Amino acid sequence: MSALSSSRRKATPARPRRASLLLGGVAVLLLALLIDTAFRDGLSRQADLLFDSFQRAAPRAATPDPGVLVVDIDEASLARVGQWPWPRDQMGQLVDTVGSLGAAVIAFDMVFTEPDRTSLGQQLQRLQAQGIGVQVPDGAPLDNDRVFAEAIARNPVVMGVALSSETRRALSPPLAGLSFAGSDPRRYLPAFEGGLSNLPALSAAATGIGSFSFPPAHDNIIRAMPLLASANGQLYPGLGVEALRVAQGATGLVLRSSDASGESAAGPLALTAVKVGMLELPAAADGRFRVHYSGMPHMTVIPAWQLLQGDAAAWSDKVEGRVVLVGTSAIGLRDIVATPLAAAEPGVNVHAELIDQALNQQSLQRPDWARGAEVLVAIVSSVLLLLVLAGARPLLSSLVFLLLLAGVLGMAWWAYTRHAWLLDPVPALLCLLAVFVSMLPALLFAGNREKRFVRSAFARYLSPALVERLSHDAQALQLGGQTRRITVLLSDIRGFTSLSENLSPDALTALLNDFLTPMTDVLLAHEATIDKYIGDAIMAFWNAPVDIAAHPRKACLAALGMVAAVEALNRERGSALRIGVGLNLGDACVGNLGSQQRFSYSAIGDTVNLASRVEGLTKYYGVTVMVTDAVRVEAADLAYLEVDRVRVVGRTEPVQLFALLGDAQFAQQADFQALAQAHAQVLGLYRCGDFGAALRALGALQAQYELQLLTQLHMLYLQRLEQLIKHPPTQWDGIFTATSK
Repeated sequence: MSALSSSRRKATPARPRRASLLLGGVAVLLLALLIDTAFRDGLSRQADLLFDSFQRAAPRAATPDPGVLVVDIDEASLARVGQWPWPRDQMGQLVDTVGSLGAAVIAFDMVFTEPDRTSLGQQLQRLQAQGIGVQVPDGAPLDNDRVFAEAIARNPVVMGVALSSETRRALSPPLAGLSFAGSDPRRYLPAFEGGLSNLPALSAAATGIGSFSFPPAHDNIIRAMPLLASANGQLYPGLGVEALRVAQGATGLVLRSSDASGESAAGPLALTAVKVGMLELPAAADGRFRVHYSGMPHMTVIPAWQLLQGDAAAWSDKVEGRVVLVGTSAIGLRDIVATPLAAAEPGVNVHAELIDQALNQQSLQRPDWARGAEVLVAIVSSVLLLLVLAGARPLLSSLVFLLLLAGVLGMAWWAYTRHAWLLDPVPALLCLLAVFVSMLPALLFAGNREKRFVRSAFARYLSPALVERLSHDAQALQLGGQTRRITVLLSDIRGFTSLSENLSPDALTALLNDFLTPMTDVLLAHEATIDKYIGDAIMAFWNAPVDIAAHPRKACLAALGMVAAVEALNRERGSALRIGVGLNLGDACVGNLGSQQRFSYSAIGDTVNLASRVEGLTKYYGVTVMVTDAVRVEAADLAYLEVDRVRVVGRTEPVQLFALLGDAQFAQQADFQALAQAHAQVLGLYRCGDFGAALRALGALQAQYELQLLTQLHMLYLQRLEQLIKHPPTQWDGIFTATSK
């Protein structure tokens, strides 16, 4: 077994792998989606309640002057006119009165199934059967239903029918003509077996026949109305749809199905829209229209008694040109329904809401892509939560969970308020809740064990801040070895061997402790990982085991900080210590490396070897801190002078080396910039092979600048140029080949 594989076995804590926990989270997500699909009908009820709350919070903007009004048979009308049902001749009077006021159409939200027993003809028959003779004036109406029918025939009237499967009674045929774009909706719409219809004479006199039946709901709240319904093999428009047809003088309706030209035929057949004259209403698959309630606060409501016994002409400007619905708000007549806005509302007002929306071309819609979008949001938000759970603290994970919940609800609210789209957030909420509740305890348990292991394993290598960061971001750590792009630093004390020969073991130990302590403080303060101490030498690197932003620059600043710390130590001890620091950037293998018995967290590879060569060359060039070009490029704002292009021992490719002299502020100083320009001129002439000119430029540079840090470097170039002038090379590439490490 290799050292790398054995160290992985020794270094990995015994814990459930986070990857397996994430897979478990994905399984929980899939299970939640399966539950949402299997129990869609039940869960959609929760969405209905949510959409109800949306409507209460932001109802549809009320139309200032609606094109629809209600003639209300209210409690006051029953008290003045008499108990219900009223004589049909009075209903005829009501129709004629409303018609004379200029109504565009009169629609009855009620049905007249039985003959009027108060008709004079029926009363005469009863009296004659009892042997009582009664003299009736010539021309007196004997049949109230006939009077009512004649009034209906004189005016644009829509009579209502109540569709039901509880009775198989025959219905009057619908009067609206139908055109189909796509399949006949009778193929797929739910069908009723019968219902309640008006007396044949009344139906025959009507201009239109529409269904006023409310669809059944699990909680009896009316959220949608059928635009079209099938019964006895016939298609009946809804009362509001038929009223709009008659009001526009249209002869029929155009019904668009999902297989019509221009529509998507994917999935089962469904109704998509109903066109009524110049108006078009979008339909759900089952033919229903989702009512977007406003409460109709500006709609005119005329008590019926005022048209029968009051000054009807006073209502002329309110009635003229409008759709008039005749309905009831009297409690005893049982036409009170619940809506998202009110627990008790006259049923006729629901038809008024539909008509008002149609006239203003406003509608709540559930787009064809809604279900796909809801599942996609559920998956994306849950996966995001899983990723956060896997890598973040419980408090942050909980905050993200709450933010995701709020985000999903916010998206649904935005879709409703901005576009009138009904996008169901329940699938995403269900998935988020399932993932959070099921996975947080497991991830907390695994994370706590992982944090304890990480803190124990890396407290020797990293600063406390990095250890804490790594314990909360352990996925950034792959124990056992991984390839990382790191910045490597090596340093040692110049002349340490001769220095140690003159010190006792105790004094040498004290010196090393005094030296290594501030060096360590500087490195840890700059987020370094300290690899090892080798006598007076230090090896450290950045960007492993956790990511470090701008790590080449931090390494350079750490090197400058080490130089400053040595100067402070010399002042304190009265010593003359000097160090050399080499820096390189590149890929290396980092991890717990060693044997089964002993291992340590370290880095190996060519990047480390080159850093060691650079540190060794600082002695040759007399430079304190030297970096490769790869480091300089990543921290370009600092103060550098190019040193040389060198083929180091063990490498054929040359490397460009730079002396690091100061930080970004130092690099902006005019003196340094002038020095850098003059120094670059010397190197340029040197590389071009113009050795005489380079020697003269170097002399001028030395005469103008007396910088102790560069004395040895400039003397080296002086000697090299003199030799090159005496013995010009036959081939010249400006690259120096090092012969020692």
